[in-house]
Amino acid sequence: MHVLSPQEPPREWTVDEVTVTEPSVIRRAISAAAIGNVTEWYDFGVYAYFEPTIKEVFFADLPDTMGTIATFALFAVAFLVRPFGGLFFGPLADRIGRNKVLATTMILMALGTFAIGCIPSQSSIGILAPILLLVARLVQGFSTGGEYGNAMTFIAEYAPDRKRGFLGSWLEFGTFTGYIMGAIIVTVAGAALTDDQLLSWGWRIPFFVALPLGMVGVYLRTRLADTPAFLALEKESEEREKEQRRENGGELRKIAHLWPIMLVCIGLVLAWNVTNYMLTSYMPTYVTTTLPDVQGGSSVSETTSQVLQIVVMVVALVTIPLLGRLTDRIGRKPIVWFGSIGLIVLSLPAVLLIRAQTGVTIFLGLLIMGILLICFSATMPSTLPSLFPTRVRGGALSIAFNISVSLFGGTTSVIVGSLVSATGDLNWPAYYLIATGVVGAVSIYFTRESNGRHLWGSAPAADSEQGAQELVDTPA
Repeated sequence: MHVLSPQEPPREWTVDEVTVTEPSVIRRAISAAAIGNVTEWYDFGVYAYFEPTIKEVFFADLPDTMGTIATFALFAVAFLVRPFGGLFFGPLADRIGRNKVLATTMILMALGTFAIGCIPSQSSIGILAPILLLVARLVQGFSTGGEYGNAMTFIAEYAPDRKRGFLGSWLEFGTFTGYIMGAIIVTVAGAALTDDQLLSWGWRIPFFVALPLGMVGVYLRTRLADTPAFLALEKESEEREKEQRRENGGELRKIAHLWPIMLVCIGLVLAWNVTNYMLTSYMPTYVTTTLPDVQGGSSVSETTSQVLQIVVMVVALVTIPLLGRLTDRIGRKPIVWFGSIGLIVLSLPAVLLIRAQTGVTIFLGLLIMGILLICFSATMPSTLPSLFPTRVRGGALSIAFNISVSLFGGTTSVIVGSLVSATGDLNWPAYYLIATGVVGAVSIYFTRESNGRHLWGSAPAADSEQGAQELVDTPA
């Protein structure tokens, strides 16, 4: 038995009822939404790769293991406020339109990241330094809570029904682009500067870069808001929300009735994001610090580890749009099934390869994780928005997404790091990923295939009159 989205009464659509959006407008919408992910994941890439440096700057007084856990905890704490960001920005986007909210969250994200680069070190201002870092991370977490769910909704509502998988995958193209940018800048800074230069001022430079990145994103989103297609979509959204408020009351009550679908969404997001943060946030420290400390032996250098991670991210970057296009042909569910079963079967071999501590085996282990990750990254931006009706899509998706990321995704590094530290068992990353794969498999079993179908509560969508005619003649 599958949990299916409640269906609207079957009906035949006419060509005039199909929403047609020009390809040029769609491209601009995708670019505007993806740039937010570039900024968000640029920060995560910088933070993950600079973990040893951040530990020295803000937690120099703590023992090495405690300093590492504290640094991961500050990474994770931003995720605790993400559900509050989703609760605030998600329903707001359903009322006033996606673009206004996305511009606001973009500004907050950029300012939060920039602020980290301005914080004096612990040696200068004592305990106030990590407290200020905590405040900046909370600002980032709150803004991100309104960013990603609404960005997925934004792209899904613009995309033609038969190209939603491909176009949605570009959101994650932005994710990996941002992460690679952050990783490259940190790697170059580490290679070009001495340890003293890096600790005194060099670590700040990558965080300062976030501000111009954010300004570019705001500019792109502002330009999009000027297009007639988006102004019409905003007007429809506002009118629809006013009508719904008169008829049915608050958004949160409507969302509460969707709790079975919310649970499915939380499970899918868990599988996606635990894999994501395991690879991008925990593995850099696991390879360069945890393995030598716990297992002994000589691991690869920090620079080599960073380069291997970057190569894996580049492979993912190139593959995600191709996999997204494939989902428009064979469906989303087969790809997610592959990723979920792959986590169950291949996680332990991947971790054992990384534990061999050679450049080749580490790369192969990370590559396995990367391939399994993109099975979710290429499918979720088109799968998750299809779970919810248009009138509450932004709010429901933002809330479910951020609850899952807050409880499970963003805490991956600190939980797995603590388990390894407490038990001495270096296979905990594999055990955690295996459990993640089980959750992913259960969740996708209860998910309705969305490939080629119009969004729940919206008319069919195409990018040309010919495409509209094809949708009417051959409905999904």
